[in-house]
Amino acid sequence: LGLMNYLGERCDEYMQREIKGVNVEDVQCDELWSFVLCKNATAKREKYVGGCGDCYCFTAIERNTKLILAWHMGKRNEPHTDQFVAKLAKATVGKFHLTTDGWSCYPMSIWSHLEDRVDYGMLVKIYREGTPEERRRYSPAKIVESKRTRIFGLPEKAKICTSHVERHNGSIRCFNKRMARLTYCFSKRWANHRAALSLLFAHYNFCRGHKTLRGETPAMAHGLANHAWTVRELLENVLSAQS
Repeated sequence: LGLMNYLGERCDEYMQREIKGVNVEDVQCDELWSFVLCKNATAKREKYVGGCGDCYCFTAIERNTKLILAWHMGKRNEPHTDQFVAKLAKATVGKFHLTTDGWSCYPMSIWSHLEDRVDYGMLVKIYREGTPEERRRYSPAKIVESKRTRIFGLPEKAKICTSHVERHNGSIRCFNKRMARLTYCFSKRWANHRAALSLLFAHYNFCRGHKTLRGETPAMAHGLANHAWTVRELLENVLSAQS
C-alpha cells in the first residue's frame, strides 16, 4: 500500500503538470459516489486520518478525445467542487462548451474560475422516488424527465449532454474494484482510495486504447503522446519527471 500511495501521488502530480493549458472543444463534468470505510449513515467519527464516509470522484472529460482533463476526490460540497473546477481551469485554455449535471455548487465555481471562457449548460435529470428494494441495493432510480438549461454564455442545446462522462463512470467502477457496489472491496483509508483512482486515470489517459479512437489512447488523440504507453513506460515517465 505504501508503494501504491507513492505511485498514486506521482501520477496525480504528473497529470496536473502535463495536462495543462490544453485546447478543448466540448467538456462534460460529473461526480461519482463511493465511500471509504463506511457510508455516512453509519459513520460515527473520523476513525482514520483523512476521514471516512461518503466521498465523490469529480471528473471532467473531453467529449471528442475522451481525455480526462481533471479529477478530484472529496466530499460533495462547495469547497471540493471549487477545487475541482480550479483544476479544470488550469488544465484548459481558450473558450469551450461545458456541461454539468444539476449539482447546485457548479455555477458559482465555474463563474469564479472560468467566467467568459465557457458556454455553460446544465443537464438536470429528474428521478422518481426509489423503491425500498432499489435503495437497499443502491440501484439508481429511474429517470422520468431531463431538462437542458442555459446557465451562461451561448451553449448549444444539442451539446448539453453528460452521456460520455456518465459512460466513463461505468468504466471507473469496472476497472477499479474499490468503486464497485455491494462488495467487500471498498477502501478502508482515504489516501489508498485517492491513490488507486490516480493510477487508474493515468493508465486510462496514456495506456488504454479506445475503439472509438481507432485504438489510440486519449493522450494520443489529444497530441500529448505519440504511442500507447506500456505500464512500464508510464511509471518510468512519471518517476523520471520527479528527478
